[in-house]
Amino acid sequence: MYEAHALDLVRLALVMVGDRPTAEDVVQDSFLGLYRRWGRLRDTGKALTYLRSSVLNNCRTVLRRRGRRLTGVQDLPAASAESRVLDLEQGKEILDALRRLPHKQRETLVLRFVLDLSEEETAQVMRVSRGTVRSNTSRGRTALERMLGETP
Repeated sequence: MYEAHALDLVRLALVMVGDRPTAEDVVQDSFLGLYRRWGRLRDTGKALTYLRSSVLNNCRTVLRRRGRRLTGVQDLPAASAESRVLDLEQGKEILDALRRLPHKQRETLVLRFVLDLSEEETAQVMRVSRGTVRSNTSRGRTALERMLGETP
C-alpha cells in the first residue's frame, strides 16, 4: 500500500502544508496510524480512504499549529526531470493561486483533480456531502480561473 500510494499522498500533503519535509512527515504519521489501527478496521478495503482522511486531518493540525496560511509551496515531486522543467513555471502559477483559496476549496480541488478522486470518494475523505464537494469544486474552479486569468 505504501509503495502504491505514498507519492500521491505526499503530493496531497505538499499542496496543503507547503513544504516537502512536513508533507512527508504527515504521510508517515498517517501510515503509522493506519498500521496501529489495522486490526480494528471494519473494512480494510477502505484503508486508502482512511489514509487520505488522515493526511488531510494531519495537514490541518500542522496548519493550525503554525497559526497562519501557507507561505510558500516547494516543487511537487515530478515523474521525471524533463516533465518537471516543462511544467515548473505553469505549476508555480497554479500552486500560488491554489494556496490562496480557502482550505476546504483547496482540499476539494486537490482530491478531485490531483488525486483524481470521484465526488463520492472526495466526500468520504473530507467527511462531507457530495453537494458540498460539488459546491467547493465549482467555487474553487471559478476562483482559480479568475486568479489565473488575471494579468499582472
